[in-house]
Amino acid sequence: MDPVLTQAADWMDADPDAADREELGALLAAARAGDPAALADLSDRFAGELTFGTAGLRGRIGAGQHRMNTAVVTTATAGLCSVLLEDLGAGFHVVIGYDARHRSSSFARTAAAVVVAAGGRASLMPSALPTPLLAFAVLHLDADAGIMVTASHNPPADNGYKAYLGRRMSEPGAAGAQIVPPTDARIAAGITAAGAAKDVGVSADGWRVLGDDVIDAYTAQTVGLVAPAGPRDLRIVLTAMHGVGSRVAVRVLAEAGFADVHLVAEQCEPDPEFPTVPFPNPEEPGALDLAYAKAREVDADLIIALDPDADRSSAAVPDGSVAGGWRQLTGDQVGWLLGEQAARAHHGDGSAALARSIVSSSLLDHIATSHGLRAIPTLTGFKWISRAPGLVFGYEEAIGYCVNPSVVRDKDGISASAKMCELAAGLKAEGATIDDVLDRLAIAHGLFTTSPLTFRVEDVSLIAAGMARLLASPPSELAGSSVVENDDLSQGWAGLPPTEGVRLSTERHDRVIVRPSGTEPKLKCYLEVLESVSTHADLPDARERSQQRLAQIKDELARVLGF
Repeated sequence: MDPVLTQAADWMDADPDAADREELGALLAAARAGDPAALADLSDRFAGELTFGTAGLRGRIGAGQHRMNTAVVTTATAGLCSVLLEDLGAGFHVVIGYDARHRSSSFARTAAAVVVAAGGRASLMPSALPTPLLAFAVLHLDADAGIMVTASHNPPADNGYKAYLGRRMSEPGAAGAQIVPPTDARIAAGITAAGAAKDVGVSADGWRVLGDDVIDAYTAQTVGLVAPAGPRDLRIVLTAMHGVGSRVAVRVLAEAGFADVHLVAEQCEPDPEFPTVPFPNPEEPGALDLAYAKAREVDADLIIALDPDADRSSAAVPDGSVAGGWRQLTGDQVGWLLGEQAARAHHGDGSAALARSIVSSSLLDHIATSHGLRAIPTLTGFKWISRAPGLVFGYEEAIGYCVNPSVVRDKDGISASAKMCELAAGLKAEGATIDDVLDRLAIAHGLFTTSPLTFRVEDVSLIAAGMARLLASPPSELAGSSVVENDDLSQGWAGLPPTEGVRLSTERHDRVIVRPSGTEPKLKCYLEVLESVSTHADLPDARERSQQRLAQIKDELARVLGF
């Protein structure tokens, strides 16, 4: 008998969820009857554990070891509780949030039941809410840990689970941030020690459900980021991408004085099927098509797009030179704009810092130093960015921005959107545009142009093969410029901890980083090219040269990686 059948049967016996047992039982019966598709499905579900790492858990919903389900949430929470109990003793406090994906609310209640049974106090968010509100609640309630059930911008079939640590569990300056090593390994060990899910203690009640006052407090803090006397004449189109962000975002904007907000109705209400987009990610091609149509209809000044759990945000601006009249800003461009805004507000404060992930544009470093602030590159992910000493603003190119780190020590699409609206309204009042700011930054610091190159795969072994090819035979030049730095990031770089990836830099100061995605089956390449410019007249030709060079580097990388 195939060993996977025994493994599946053992799992089914230990699974506390009746629906998951039924699902697995049907597959087992079909596989035992000789159905090859059922056997292949089981083999995938038991291809290994859904590993708890620094990004927490993320995977397809369903029964089995390698899926997101009640059993996995149960043992993951038991592992987290074992660490809290060891360090703090009984009475530790965990606040738990969830989005509107399939089974999110059920998984959140399972987590609460495990926390109570383990001797902790559990506070459940009052409804399906954005991830930034959970990150806020960890600090606001002085909780010892936070759990957020979300798969963010992943496809509809997925769900996930990530953990935050509060003041008593964190090093100075890191309270409210996501976990980093060695805590992830300690939780993983606790998961193993917990054993079968059916043996984990689960309470029938005893947790409390928070009131809307936590939303009120978050709203007040976020509204307070926007200068009260500034311009407010701005027509905004907002899409929540079928997620949980619209209600809180609209309230924040309204209380900040931005009343002219038009929702993309088809994407306004939470819908776990995400029916209008193949991937519920504002970065994906076509994701903003409905927002563009709405913006043309109402003659908008700015488009704001939140991802489904509203921890990330994107923006688009009018542009008569492109088809459809609207252009989405890159994640780096929004990072430059918000970074310049923050740097101006803290000008001359040598203790303040702007932080970016190493895959994000190095222009932020120049912005920071030009205002007398510190520039801090970090590893990818807000678990690292949010730990930068003296942080006043941090970002990653994947449309994640932290504009209020003392309140939300994580990326927050709602507060970032409020700051973008403040910026756009102020520029409109001056008769200027966001593009004017980008042009000024280019003339001051050089024209930095960035672009992603992403390979999504069905067979994840292709990712490792591509990385191996790059390490074994790295290019000696890119776009005609000699490669002068070739760094294997797994050996550490610039004082940062080791991480999987390769960094290449050329004599012309172009830069490429290649790394596997931490949350999706993708190999990701992050490209940046630099052109010197002196005046506005230099910009058109410099932009054309930059695009040509990016295209050439993409072709060369694809060949080297074997894609």
